[in-house]
Amino acid sequence: MNQAAVKESPAVSERVREAMAVSLRGCEELLPRGEWEQKLSRSEASGVPLRIKLGLDPTAPDIHLGHTVVLNKMRQLQDLGHQVIFLIGDFTSLIGDPSGRNSTRPPLTPEQIKANAETYYRQASMVLDPARTEIRYNSEWCEPLGATGMIQLAAKYTVARMMERDDFHKRFTQGHSISVHEFLYPLMQGYDSVALKSDLELGGTDQKFNLLMGRHLQQEWGQEPQCILTMPLLEGLDGIDKMSKSKNNYIGISEDANTMFSKVMSISDTLMWRWFTLLSFQSEAAIAALRAEVEGGRNPRDAKVMLAKEITARFHDAQAADGAEQDFVNRSKGGIPDEIPEVQLAGAPMGIAALLKAAGLAPSSSEANRLIDGNGVRVDSSVVSDKGLKLGSGSYVVQVGKRKFARVTLA
Repeated sequence: MNQAAVKESPAVSERVREAMAVSLRGCEELLPRGEWEQKLSRSEASGVPLRIKLGLDPTAPDIHLGHTVVLNKMRQLQDLGHQVIFLIGDFTSLIGDPSGRNSTRPPLTPEQIKANAETYYRQASMVLDPARTEIRYNSEWCEPLGATGMIQLAAKYTVARMMERDDFHKRFTQGHSISVHEFLYPLMQGYDSVALKSDLELGGTDQKFNLLMGRHLQQEWGQEPQCILTMPLLEGLDGIDKMSKSKNNYIGISEDANTMFSKVMSISDTLMWRWFTLLSFQSEAAIAALRAEVEGGRNPRDAKVMLAKEITARFHDAQAADGAEQDFVNRSKGGIPDEIPEVQLAGAPMGIAALLKAAGLAPSSSEANRLIDGNGVRVDSSVVSDKGLKLGSGSYVVQVGKRKFARVTLA
């Protein structure tokens, strides 16, 4: 169906505009935008749903909130009636994704991959509708390729173009090693799109090169190339690095309700709004109105409670979210005096040990680290277990032991 025909049908045009708005909300890039609009129009006219792919390598046993940024987008497109494909990269995990790395990623063993993959479907089903989700494993088509198939696939791309990729280029110019097998990763991810005949592939901003590889290889195989949609990488609890279990700045979607609620409440007031954009299902208008209220004088804690309850209820239920809120309030009231010292500090982001010393809560950084090792430090009622924690701009209630408190405002 051509674009002129779409414009002649207001009903179809309105549905396509709605689908485009859903696609674009919170996304970093949608490429090529015009092609995606044409695919949506064609799907609307024919009644044939589009095939939308997201691949995750089971490199850890749990899915965290950072993964749900793209999973949420998948669910939104799924609710529009399209076919979503949740691809578990059991084969590509053997290679290790080099995206964003300054060194070779240690490959996982088949046993580790299998153990991690077993939890992925169950956890992804907490976001996606399992009855309408196609679950695939890329070993289905990657293993049968064999040596001959791998050589033929490698012939579809040049080393010069591979070296245009940012992380490969940086590692090469800085003298860091690049193993030949790492070149296979983007090729294999691109080949997934050929095998699945995907119309759209989703991923984080660090996946752009791999997603574009899918377009290239589909053209090589005579298929219509997929469009790509990249979502921002979610900053973790520290507000600095992307959410990662290895950095201990994550919230796992299978964590208990009280822990989940408490961790959301620990993020900075600044980071809260980015989490609203990327994680909340509230409308953009509702989020903007809430932010205006906070900027007009409403306590930002009220907004953070709303976000914490929404996220907790999504992965548990409303009753559990209410209980988690009450648990958080009880712990806060039980341990924090009505009046505590106010401390203003500059230098955000600041490491937790340096902050304790600067706020007068510990005589030295080494003593601060000792207190953290003994679970004697809390930030907004949550025990600090990571000595590498860095706090961004915002206001925090910091507790050391049972009796030392300070409300630290970090700028």
